[in-house]
Amino acid sequence: MKGKFKIKGMSVLIALALGMAGCSGQADHTSAKPDTTVLRFSHFWPATSAMHVEVFEPWAKKIETESNGQLKVEIYPSATLSKPEAMYDSAAKGIIDIGSQAHGYTAGRFPLTQIAELPGLSNSATQMGCILQTLYDDGTIASEYKDTHLLFMMGAGPAAIHTVYKPIRVPADMKGQRIRRPSAIAGDIIEVTGGTPVGLPANDLYTSLQRGVIDGLSFPWQPTGDFRLLELTKAHTNIPFYNSALLVTMNKNKYDNLPDNLKKVLDDNSGKVMADLVGKITDKEDAKFRAEAQAAGHTMIDIPDPLNDPDWRGPLMKGTQKYLKDVKALGLDADGVYEKVKTVSESCNV
Repeated sequence: MKGKFKIKGMSVLIALALGMAGCSGQADHTSAKPDTTVLRFSHFWPATSAMHVEVFEPWAKKIETESNGQLKVEIYPSATLSKPEAMYDSAAKGIIDIGSQAHGYTAGRFPLTQIAELPGLSNSATQMGCILQTLYDDGTIASEYKDTHLLFMMGAGPAAIHTVYKPIRVPADMKGQRIRRPSAIAGDIIEVTGGTPVGLPANDLYTSLQRGVIDGLSFPWQPTGDFRLLELTKAHTNIPFYNSALLVTMNKNKYDNLPDNLKKVLDDNSGKVMADLVGKITDKEDAKFRAEAQAAGHTMIDIPDPLNDPDWRGPLMKGTQKYLKDVKALGLDADGVYEKVKTVSESCNV
């Protein structure tokens, strides 16, 4: 009898505990804001990078504040939620809500946009961001983004060639060098100079340099520093032979289903205001990492005007014409867009 009482008493205690747990769970559920829309934002930069800390985190907080908590942006750095080359398509398909990607990661996906990456069109991240956003806003390249809701464009600073051992002074020095290419445009130019272009996402570059898979890379200064590649590369050729285009875009259905007041919050924090902000931060970071390499005694080679340089002009123009020819083969007005980019470049060079 006594044993039965103990079992019965224990059953009552378990039932009470379960009931309390259920009440606790219900309380937690009701305390959460039911009208909060969570936006999952994936990008490939490290969590310690300026892009994450100075651009994306403040942007997410601003969105949350101005929406009175009705929008919450959850950021996933280092490509933890989507592969670097799949950010755009993941946003289009709704696998993520917002994604940031370099256009060059998906060859042939943005042929008109990437005309802005050609040599001699931009000398800074600010100028490049202005070019891209202007071309989108005036409709020149907008057709390439119809399957998502574009938030804002971003420009990288001029690329440099960073090598582990061999300094690159003239195109002939590229012969036999395995150089990571960030885009088809850069790849064409590397190939024309005798180098071997290698396609790799940014997150794989450190180990690839360590293991000798590549001898160097073509990359702007900011990401070279952000991904700690200055620890391994000791020679740097500052030659603006391409500028990377990047974007931040959102799933179209997710945006369209938001009420107008929340759309306005996103709209107010999109477009040229963000392109300009990213450009200024990126240019600052480019200068910082370049100065660090110089202070560390790295070999620095400057070729500021390669299109008028007797050694570099030929390969750069050959690469330019090859890309424009490939775009024209798609039935697109490559020459017209190229001329438009040159005009916009002048207006953005302030």
